[in-house]
Amino acid sequence: MADSDRFRPSVPACAQPYRLKGSAALDWGMQSRLARVFRPATGRTVMLAIDHGYFQGPTTGLERVDLAIVPLLGHADALMATRGIVRSTIPPASGTPIVLRASGGPSILKELSDEQIAVSMEDAARINACAVAVQVFIGGEFETQSVRNMTRLVDESQRYGIPVLAVTAVGKELTRDARYLRLATRICAELGAHVVKTYYCAEGFDTVTAACPVPLVMAGGKKLPELDALTMAYRAIEEGAAGVDMGRNIFQSDDPVAMIRAVGAVVHESVKPQAAYDQFLRR
Repeated sequence: MADSDRFRPSVPACAQPYRLKGSAALDWGMQSRLARVFRPATGRTVMLAIDHGYFQGPTTGLERVDLAIVPLLGHADALMATRGIVRSTIPPASGTPIVLRASGGPSILKELSDEQIAVSMEDAARINACAVAVQVFIGGEFETQSVRNMTRLVDESQRYGIPVLAVTAVGKELTRDARYLRLATRICAELGAHVVKTYYCAEGFDTVTAACPVPLVMAGGKKLPELDALTMAYRAIEEGAAGVDMGRNIFQSDDPVAMIRAVGAVVHESVKPQAAYDQFLRR
């Protein structure tokens, strides 16, 4: 074989960039981990949130994670969970990427914004987490402390190559409107979060996603009727969200497997809410 055939000097070398919003300047390890959480084919994710117990104990539907959640892992792009649940219950061979809850402290009996960093980045690396999640209480009593928790993890993330997901939480005197969500999500992104999770709002959500320079994932929030939850997910995706992180709207459903599959159809295939709900009913 001639050298020209082996080297092909006439063909420029080509590297395929990872096109997830805001990730172009990240290190290879960061992009690789994000590519496990967000499907490269769609740039979206269906994250299953089961970390509720870190502040409210055995939430309805999470009393037995081994029975209720493990059967769902094959349908989730990523699992948001605590290290205690990961080590005690999640099968290491499942292959589902872990987004590790890294903040905590107060229970529902105390002021929730008084959180601290509860997991070291070293332990997140030991667990092989694809990202760590930290709560940021913009407008809360301990706002500055929670922002500092996030920035400390961002600093550590640069050393370990593990992305940080900032979870915005509403202060007691604030509402989940577009103005507040733009403020909270932009602060998180400006201070280094690689992904931001926030709530959906019916008016102006597209301005929230547009103003956030990193991927924005919609939080599922309280349990809704299945069609309403699918409609909310569809609207969030259509208005710029890079995925959803749902918990109660999946594991508290009458059929969690059918529901997570329906959510996946909405997120990755842009299936309309009614069609996805019909799919859910055919379980």
